[in-house]
Amino acid sequence: MVAVARGYHRGMFSYRHAFHAGNHADVLKHAILVATLRYMAQKETGFTVVDTHAGAGWYRLDGDQARTSGEAESGIFSVLGGPHLPKGQTGMGSLVDDYLAVLREFNPPAKGSSTHGPQALRNYPGSPLITERLLRLQDRAHVFEVHPTDQRLLRGLVAQRDTRRLMTLRVADGFSGVRALLPPPTRRGLVVCDPSYEIKSDYGKVVDMLTDALIRFATGSVLIWHPIVARPEAHDLPRKLKNAASRAGKPWLYTSLRVQSGQSNARGVPVGLSGSGVFMVNPPFVLAPILKESLPHLVKAMGKDEHAGFVLEQGK
Repeated sequence: MVAVARGYHRGMFSYRHAFHAGNHADVLKHAILVATLRYMAQKETGFTVVDTHAGAGWYRLDGDQARTSGEAESGIFSVLGGPHLPKGQTGMGSLVDDYLAVLREFNPPAKGSSTHGPQALRNYPGSPLITERLLRLQDRAHVFEVHPTDQRLLRGLVAQRDTRRLMTLRVADGFSGVRALLPPPTRRGLVVCDPSYEIKSDYGKVVDMLTDALIRFATGSVLIWHPIVARPEAHDLPRKLKNAASRAGKPWLYTSLRVQSGQSNARGVPVGLSGSGVFMVNPPFVLAPILKESLPHLVKAMGKDEHAGFVLEQGK
């Protein structure tokens, strides 16, 4: 099973992903999510996706919040070389091509324009909508969200788009809520864990969630995203995740994408996100080769200085 998790500050609810939609971290984690779901759909047996912190699910890259941050400019727009989606292959490998194919489905040509013309990338789907689009009739998804505004927006999206009734929205904490859903009835699934990490305790909760998930559902897949920031907890997290997977005797894959050196303001406080990583337990066997093919292209497209680069590791 693969689980997706995104987190928020439980007290102040200060994190809003609309300011960060389409940035380099979204490119990495959503490309891997698409590749994983495509692989899982190759078998006829249904699977279950659990998204522990789903967010609002849908973001406008031409909206005020996205334009205020400008993070999509150095993220997905840098990959595309502009604000339009290509019609065919990019030369960046199947990881990128399959990801862009999903984005294309959420950005149809404007009314009155030629279907053969360029498609502007205005709508950016979050993990719940990407998942819903790739589910089959035999598959199911459970998405958790507690942010008052985001869960209201997501509820409207699910009601509007999930005409097949494959997705269930749960207004609860995903870190604890995932436990009752493992193992899923079909014994196939994905847990995606992508918290905001605004509070230090999120790092420990991610490790605890992984450890518990591997006890409840040893054959399931787990996808965990984390930021690369100047914080001891962030530095230690990949090592702790690797140790948890190794203790359970499960194969794991870790990749990180850094776009720049960690920048700090005059007080020495880090500014911006220099990179991010994705850790997977029980990853698709095809994931490492397609990452190896595409990661150099993503570094070239989104890298900002000589510190840009990637890491790709596997173990058991």
